[in-house]
Amino acid sequence: MLLKELTAAFGVSGCEQEIRTLLRRLCQERGATCSVDRIGNLVAQKSGGDTRAPHVLLAAHMDEVGLIVRGAHEEGYLRYAPVGGVDPRVLVSKTVLCGEKRIPGVIGAKAIHLQSAEDKRRVLGHNDLYIDIGAKSGEEALKLCPAGTYVVFDSPLEPMGDNCVVSRALDDRVGCLALLHALEHGYCGELTCVFTSMEEVGLRGARVAGQHLTYDLAVVLEGTTCNDLGDVPSEAQVCNLGKGVAISFSDRASIAHPRLRAAMETLAREKGIPAQPKRASTGGNDAGALQTAAGAKPTVVLSVPCRYIHSPASVASLSDIQAQSDLVCAFLDALPALKADIFD
Repeated sequence: MLLKELTAAFGVSGCEQEIRTLLRRLCQERGATCSVDRIGNLVAQKSGGDTRAPHVLLAAHMDEVGLIVRGAHEEGYLRYAPVGGVDPRVLVSKTVLCGEKRIPGVIGAKAIHLQSAEDKRRVLGHNDLYIDIGAKSGEEALKLCPAGTYVVFDSPLEPMGDNCVVSRALDDRVGCLALLHALEHGYCGELTCVFTSMEEVGLRGARVAGQHLTYDLAVVLEGTTCNDLGDVPSEAQVCNLGKGVAISFSDRASIAHPRLRAAMETLAREKGIPAQPKRASTGGNDAGALQTAAGAKPTVVLSVPCRYIHSPASVASLSDIQAQSDLVCAFLDALPALKADIFD
């Protein structure tokens, strides 16, 4: 399963070498010409030869949230800082892999038996946690994992329930998968796929990509918050697992181009592709950077709903993942006939 291979690759923001190398090989196998820019974006280009067709940019970020070592306690426990938006409440007792050597560790905190009443009332922060790698001293710990060592969650992709998967890094390896499907599917005109770096720490890769890439419109493929949970009223839910790809009208970083968004919605209905609106303006993604670059080109976001996003165990529906790929490929097929509706 290609998604399993993608989610297994190491790629914390700022340390994307492994996932980038994997994606480069996969893009080249699909006939793309690849390059890497100075901030680490992987750019894959493939031409269908029709110069009249709009030049399409597809974007998905290849980085994932994680941790980075910042020191050690003298007893041998590693101190860390989060990379990206990581909720410390979900980390206690989770297993991790540290650095290129994949040194195993577990995230620890004061045991329940030792906590005071005040401890039990207080929400844990990252400074209350540490990474135990079995070292006997701070010196030994830092010899194995020096400050600056990146850390990922040790949670490989597994099937779950009715047509679902659970894994780390579904945000945004699902989008990377959709880009690979688009390259394999093909497009009659110029297609540029950019696998951006450092999205989780401020859209840094997309800001650079938007400055130097040429394109007529952009489609961002994402994994997005899915809070269809029992304690969340239906009117406050962003989107629902298993109800199809989520088409955004806005988020905290961008507002979708109205005609491009409408074209996606119409195409999904006509092709029978499950789709739903992203019903709340939450989060932000590479669209915020791409929409304001390169002369402010039409931009839209297609997302896979993911429960427990930015955690060691996100959950997504395989049917939603398929719908994201199906819609972007259907859009590439339909775009030459749609361009007047979008651009005029």
